[in-house]
Amino acid sequence: MLLEKLTGVEERYNELSELMAQPEVVTNLPLLQQYAREQRDLEPVVGAFRTYRKTLQSLEETQALLNDGLDPEMRELAQEEVETLRQQRDTLEEDIKLLLLPHDVNDTKNVICEIRQGEGGDEAALFAADLYRMYQRYAEGRGWKLELMNLADNGPGGIKEVVFSVNGEGVYSRMKYEGGVHRVQRVPETEARGRIHTSTATVAVLPETEPTEIDLREEDYRVDVFRAQGHGGQGVNTTDSAVRIAYRPGTPEEIIVICQDNRSQLKNKAQALSVLRARLYAREQEKQQRELGKSRLAQVGTGERAEKIRTYNFPQDRITDHRISQNFSNLPGVLNGNLDGIIDELIIYDNAQRLKEAGIN
Repeated sequence: MLLEKLTGVEERYNELSELMAQPEVVTNLPLLQQYAREQRDLEPVVGAFRTYRKTLQSLEETQALLNDGLDPEMRELAQEEVETLRQQRDTLEEDIKLLLLPHDVNDTKNVICEIRQGEGGDEAALFAADLYRMYQRYAEGRGWKLELMNLADNGPGGIKEVVFSVNGEGVYSRMKYEGGVHRVQRVPETEARGRIHTSTATVAVLPETEPTEIDLREEDYRVDVFRAQGHGGQGVNTTDSAVRIAYRPGTPEEIIVICQDNRSQLKNKAQALSVLRARLYAREQEKQQRELGKSRLAQVGTGERAEKIRTYNFPQDRITDHRISQNFSNLPGVLNGNLDGIIDELIIYDNAQRLKEAGIN
């Protein structure tokens, strides 16, 4: 099965080389570019397949030597070579399987994240603030740029809602696993009896979209400006720099976006439109996924699903990711931005599920 798929890919790769050499294609720039893009997408698979094929050939030749009555010293060397080649073969097989999977078109995109306090009152707001700091530190550790767009606080240290962008290499490919309901179990500082409280916060991770990807007409939304309040500092509060965009106001499709963290009204408007496009794009993707009947581990969404994705249990120093039924320790370290261990396990599980769905064995 795997060899058949790879042979077909290589045949298409070679066919594209022949097509691009034809005079009628050389003079047709759009068609030439289309073929070149397709061939470029196939290059990693074809390159890995050719290395895999050479490895299989070397393994077969070395195994044949073992049957030729070698002296003990040469036989030991040949046996070591066989083991090395077998390991290379197995590694290449796994790499090739992943290369054959359809790519998520959003994986290379930047993201817009939204965190909102859920059930639990002030404790939920404090937990939302913890999650925001966690993503701030995670972004910093990976060399990504995080930019605050809007923040509505809830008393000392708490957050009702925060919207921010994260820019960098492969941001969405990792952050997409964070969308959903996060739950915390801990004893609040104000709890005199030491009782454990359960609170929640929702996280939405939306791929940032280009203006050309979403048909957003000016007549579909209304822009209001007002004076920023609360978070933002004295300079922000002296002018009408905050922007509120209402998409299709008064209809069931109404979406409200507020950006007020920047001193520039133009920048706040640009950021609000970016958030709006991301929400519309996510909504369209969710609709397509429902129509296809897919239930994937990592789906673009609003983060408002009823089912929790992760629980942070402070008394037991345990984090449970419910999608993969796996526990992790060092809760303080995770909240300090050490998220890679959890995300790596989610990626491994997700890839395994996708390979199963694609029938790649």
